[in-house]
Amino acid sequence: QHGVSYVNVIPGDMFGPGDDFDPVSSHVVAALMRRFHEATLANAAEVVIWGTGTPRRDFVLVDDVAAALVFVSENYDDDLPLNAGGGVGWSIGELAETIADVVGFDGRLVYDTDKPDGMPLKVLDSTRLADLGFQLRTPLRDAIHSTFRWYLGERPEF
Repeated sequence: QHGVSYVNVIPGDMFGPGDDFDPVSSHVVAALMRRFHEATLANAAEVVIWGTGTPRRDFVLVDDVAAALVFVSENYDDDLPLNAGGGVGWSIGELAETIADVVGFDGRLVYDTDKPDGMPLKVLDSTRLADLGFQLRTPLRDAIHSTFRWYLGERPEF
């Protein structure tokens, strides 16, 4: 319309440097990172995580989504939306264990099964984006490392 091409790109659960680490409004990666870091500083014995830890999500570094958007803008012109995710998914438990390890928390992870899990599976099929020649670049553990380094150096005060 109006001589302008529009493309829809649907990202996975984005996180990364510049994320919102507020205890009330943050999403799962930033929320867990902050909680594990604060627990480490307080020498806490455990961190409570909502739910069973079994739901799977497609976590993706914001920089990878930005690279995907540039790639799509240069290589795609179709009406069909594209997913920009890893296509594999990590359970909330796997994510929590990875963040705890990166942050240096060595206490127990306690799952509060009285709290909701949410949808059991939210993983994107990014086959069409991959068929165009684009793959996300940053493994989850590396993305968590870079986000945590940013958090330590650029953390806003709440």
